[in-house]
Amino acid sequence: MQFIDTHVHLIHRDKLGYSWTERIAALAFGDFTTTDYFELAGGAVSDAIYMEMAVDGDTGWQDEARLISEMMHDKTERLSGFVASCRPELPGIEPWIDECLDLGVSGFRRVLHEAPDELSQSETYRANVRRIGAAGLPYDLSFNDRQLGIAKDLALACPDVKLVLNHLGVPRIAEGAFNTWRDGITTLAELPNVWCKLSGVTAYCAQGTDAEAAIAPYVDHALNAFGAARMVWGSDWPVVNLGTSLPRWIEISQRILSRLSADEARAIARGNAPNLYRMTGT
Repeated sequence: MQFIDTHVHLIHRDKLGYSWTERIAALAFGDFTTTDYFELAGGAVSDAIYMEMAVDGDTGWQDEARLISEMMHDKTERLSGFVASCRPELPGIEPWIDECLDLGVSGFRRVLHEAPDELSQSETYRANVRRIGAAGLPYDLSFNDRQLGIAKDLALACPDVKLVLNHLGVPRIAEGAFNTWRDGITTLAELPNVWCKLSGVTAYCAQGTDAEAAIAPYVDHALNAFGAARMVWGSDWPVVNLGTSLPRWIEISQRILSRLSADEARAIARGNAPNLYRMTGT
């Protein structure tokens, strides 16, 4: 069974700025393209959805969406969709939503890991997320484990929007902070409009540990909380290189899914993604 990857990053340094990658040795140099990605995936992935990269500059997030749309349509990059960046905290984002619909976006995201907690708590922010949902698109939740209560507040305020929690909610696996994360996931999963993305978690393991064993209780709890019907798979490539490699993450994921029924495994691997994101070619 092939995967649909709902979380692939690309880097084109001659076109956009990615200053945050300069602090990370595995990402600091060179470009990362879908040619590289599919060579590493080795046939295990049929489709890739680009995930916005928190690029530099006041208008970089808009330039990025336009660039990816162009590359997608002229086949410069092999993509079946892309999640664009947005700024829901700003008033008047309706023209950006409309433009992105014309660009063919699959959804939207705003990185909040290092943003003030109150950013997503304003009525402007919540109203704009509801506008995204009204346009028929999902919104990816980029919160860490300390912010899962804030994520739930946003989900409660946007009950008709499909919200996708990235990276199992960024658990602090290396610190062993399981209980706080578990409780936050349990309550967040009670909301039927929230989905979960099986992605990124190996990056949060302590260096030198068995990542597959370390993530097992987190994956098991997320599966129990959300169920296979509200989970999608992603690689978080090339950020996945911080904890393991893309081929290794694919192997780990295949073993995780092998413990489920065939229908559950297929739903997570590829069945749910087209029901969540606007895609082409699937």
